[in-house]
Amino acid sequence: MEFPVINLEKLNGEERASTMAKIKDACENWGFFELLDHGIEPEFLDTVERMTKGHYRKCMEQRFKEMMAGKGLENVQTEIKDLDWESTFYLRHLPESNIAQVPDLDDEYRKVMKEFAAKLEKLAEELLDLLCENLGLEKGYLKKAFYGSRGPTFGTKVSNYPPCPKPDLIKGLRAHTDAGGIILLFQDDKVSGLQLLKDGQWIDVPPMRHSIVINLGDQLEVITNGKYKSVEHRVVAQTDGTRMSIASFYNPGSDALIYPAPALVEKAAEQKKLVYPKFVFEDYMKLYAGLKFQAKEPRFEAMKAVESNVNLGPIATA
Repeated sequence: MEFPVINLEKLNGEERASTMAKIKDACENWGFFELLDHGIEPEFLDTVERMTKGHYRKCMEQRFKEMMAGKGLENVQTEIKDLDWESTFYLRHLPESNIAQVPDLDDEYRKVMKEFAAKLEKLAEELLDLLCENLGLEKGYLKKAFYGSRGPTFGTKVSNYPPCPKPDLIKGLRAHTDAGGIILLFQDDKVSGLQLLKDGQWIDVPPMRHSIVINLGDQLEVITNGKYKSVEHRVVAQTDGTRMSIASFYNPGSDALIYPAPALVEKAAEQKKLVYPKFVFEDYMKLYAGLKFQAKEPRFEAMKAVESNVNLGPIATA
């Protein structure tokens, strides 16, 4: 079982068909894949990494140590189930950016993260079109499905996972599936920790220099009517080395209506059986906020229950 690594440059030559087949297999059987030669310059990624690590050391490391010491976590004896060993901050890019308002970032770092977001947005849209092609949907279908009235939501979670004294008792990040659309992750190439659940086993997502790790969120599972799956993953804290993780989430707009693509429902073997609900993305996110670290199936069921209330058309009076 080899973790899928895909060289995007090969889409431009005679290996296009086999590369598309690899992407298809990764989406159907892994929910994750790693991209090389994805068009974002290695030197630029080095700059992003250097600045992110510098910012963590300068502005966040001490705060994190004090917070964890305040909670007495150095000496825990039993598993901690309600906390993650991570230091994070968030940036929003779309529909409007908040990078100018986020405290503690120096101007150069703001500029670099803004540029990084623009490159990732372009890559996300390129990937969505490759998925459309593999799914037999018209080009642009997924982007349109995400659009809502103001375009997609796009944001970045910048995380650092410092060395943890008790990695067997405290997770870096507890197991969950991602709620949104397509996730693009630039992760540390020295310190590992990211794992996904496949066939009941936790498998390492290998740290590779200058790669971007892609995973699929719950919304793509719904739109593809279960053909693609969002997969449970977690971060295992390490005893030495701080792991950097920059995860960018290209998600539907808050008012986007999400439902299985009709073309994929027609093809489904259960003939016309819709396995997945129809809902407004924001409603799903409200539900997810409280249930992030639980199985996704009950979330889909809960949205179905809401849906039956949504579709009660006008009452016939005649």
